Amino acid sequence: MARLEFPDEIKLLIERLKKLPGIGPKGAERIAVWLINQDGQFADIFADAVQTSSKFIKACEKCGFFESKDNGCSLCNDTNRDDFVICVVEQPTDVIALEKTGVFKGCYHCLGGKIAPLDNIGPDDLRIDALIQRLKYSSFKELILGVGSDVEGEATANYLADLMIEKGAESVIAICTHALLSGDAYEKIEKSKLNKLITSDSIEIKKESNKVEHLSCSKMFAEAMYNVHHNKSIDKLFINK
Repeated sequence: MARLEFPDEIKLLIERLKKLPGIGPKGAERIAVWLINQDGQFADIFADAVQTSSKFIKACEKCGFFESKDNGCSLCNDTNRDDFVICVVEQPTDVIALEKTGVFKGCYHCLGGKIAPLDNIGPDDLRIDALIQRLKYSSFKELILGVGSDVEGEATANYLADLMIEKGAESVIAICTHALLSGDAYEKIEKSKLNKLITSDSIEIKKESNKVEHLSCSKMFAEAMYNVHHNKSIDKLFINK
C-alpha cells in the first residue's frame, strides 16, 4: 500500500512556507493546514496583504528603513530628530525595538545585515557606502554602533569604527548587552578607535577600562524578582520616566 502524503498543492504551500525565517518543516505543515482550513475570503485578504507590502514597501535608499510608496520614509521625513548623532543597526526591525524605549532621539542607519564571511556577506554587501555618503554630506558628529554582540557583530563594529573615524566621524560609540569581557578584550578596546563601549549587565562588573561604561540592571532585576515573588506589579520598573 502506497504511503499517503499531502496533495501536491499543499506540499507546494509547505515548501514556500519553509523559506520563511524561523519556520521549519513541522511549523510549515501546521501553518499550511491552518491556512487551508480558513475560508476563501481570508486567503484572498492574506495574499493581498503580502502582495501589497511587497509592491509598495522597499528599503529607503538613504537610511535603509522601510519606505512606503505613498508616504515615503517616516525616519527621513521626521525633522525633529537630532541630526548630530546617528545609530547604526543591522535591520529596520532593530529601529522599531529601539524606538519603543522612547529614549533615543537621533537618526538611524540600517546596514541590512552584518559582516559574516561564512555566509559570504562582506562589507560590499551592506549599506556602508550609503552611510559614508550620509556622514560626508550631513552634520553627524557621533556614531553609535548598535550591531549585535556576537562574533559577526563584533567584526562589523570594529570594521565600522576604523572606517568612520577615517571618514570624519568625531566620536564612535559601540553598545552591547551582557558582555563578558576578559583582559584581552579590554586591551583590544583600549587600542581600538572606539571612544566608548557601553554594556548592560544583570550583575555588577568591575570596571577595567576608561573606555567601557557598564549600565547595570542588577538592582532592577532584583526588585522585579521581589515583586513577582510577592505578587506585586512590575510595570513601574519598565516605564520610561
